Amino acid sequence: MRIFCASLATETNTFSPLRTDFADFKQSFYAPPGAHPETPTLCSGVFPALRRASQDQDFDLIEGTATWAEPGGLLNAETWTYLRDEILDQVRAALPLDAVVLGLHGAMIADGCSDCEGVLLEAVRDIVGSETIVGVTFDPHSHLSQKRVDNADIITVFKEFPHTDFAETGEACVDLVLRALRGEIIPVVSAFDVRMMDILPTSQAPMRGFVDRMKAMEEDGTVLSVSAIHGFMAGDSPDLGAKIVVVTDNDKEKGIAIAKRLGEELFSFRGQTKPVFLNAADALRRANSARSGPVVVADVWDNPGGGVAGDSTLLLQEAIKQNLQSAAFGTIWDPMAVRLCHAAGEGATLNLRFGGKTSATAGDPIDAHVTVLRNQRDAVQSFGTSVVPLGNCSVIRLGGIEVVLNSNRSQAFSPDLFTNLGIGISSKKVVVVKSTNHFYGAFSNIAAEVLYASVDGPYPNNPRTTPYTRLKRPVWPIVANPFEVAES
Repeated sequence: MRIFCASLATETNTFSPLRTDFADFKQSFYAPPGAHPETPTLCSGVFPALRRASQDQDFDLIEGTATWAEPGGLLNAETWTYLRDEILDQVRAALPLDAVVLGLHGAMIADGCSDCEGVLLEAVRDIVGSETIVGVTFDPHSHLSQKRVDNADIITVFKEFPHTDFAETGEACVDLVLRALRGEIIPVVSAFDVRMMDILPTSQAPMRGFVDRMKAMEEDGTVLSVSAIHGFMAGDSPDLGAKIVVVTDNDKEKGIAIAKRLGEELFSFRGQTKPVFLNAADALRRANSARSGPVVVADVWDNPGGGVAGDSTLLLQEAIKQNLQSAAFGTIWDPMAVRLCHAAGEGATLNLRFGGKTSATAGDPIDAHVTVLRNQRDAVQSFGTSVVPLGNCSVIRLGGIEVVLNSNRSQAFSPDLFTNLGIGISSKKVVVVKSTNHFYGAFSNIAAEVLYASVDGPYPNNPRTTPYTRLKRPVWPIVANPFEVAES
């Protein structure tokens, strides 16, 4: 047997002031055929899973390109065409194939193409034919189109948000592909449109129980796979919104029924799932007055993982206003400020302007007399077993606040973002991270309390007021009763 794998992934915020091109893929992660590391990236878990399986099962593994760009703005048309064709050419060169396994994100939108993953899957299917098994993994913050359902035999999606199960999702996809190749199963994909757009963290009720029930259905053999697409509210897509995806063993009607039942249950959670959001002043005041620390405050909307810059200064300005004396901020994206700090050297003091460069809604740049505490080249943080590059970084101190400046945009995933740079956050009263929820899995272990600060910026966080142009279906909360509207 011959199996081909590749990975092409980014998450596109079509309302972001940023733009995405090939340089962003090269900066974040680009592995030509055979060069993928042993540990997976967020969307390339199928690579190590297939490598392990190939050691004790009889198939030839042909690896294609694996690449990922930090979430950003609209993807450059030339870059999309180049990367798409690179992988399609690799598929053609690998023929004949018994299976194709792709690690995708699902929210990639390019200039001139609103369904990149659907177009890629359709093109792969045209090349390999109907008899070849096509398996794919998606991030739940994606847009599930009918084109994707029609051209994939197997779809598995991260169940957790934070996405702590990305490696397991790749393994599950590979397992189903191999079972299908051995003739043990005939996978059939079914989907249900939940017609809802909401924030669905799985670390708390009611989503925790919902995910546990989906896992139980897989474990007891009710389904081969079942997943929830959450949707990605910052992407102007005709397929925006939550979906349920079910893979059954040659039983389409069963899959449709289960997807509908779970979808209706998920719809009943609308408006009940997101954490309590505080404004900037209240969040920092509450954190600073807590009896014990550190209190972790999430800057939920200036999250680079949602495709924005991560250079908002609004929370930091409030911290300066409140005269916080034991705080750490991670991160503010400002490559030029990092260059100046590296030029000045560790221990130097200088007048520095940083942050607030990419959007009028991200606050003014901060002008301050700072001390450079640490400079580091090619800094990293961890996300599970994945290594996330931060680029060249600097740690600066202004008053009682230590700030991480980074060159590669990234949300905060793990406390080692700080500790790798010499910041002992366990002794801080307040730790501010730019992340919506991915930080939670690792930071909740060391936090006395976790707070969420809602600071408006370039991330469109209210679907009712977001100027979508491609969305034609009724979706809550834009429409109060979308199923009634759809039926009429």
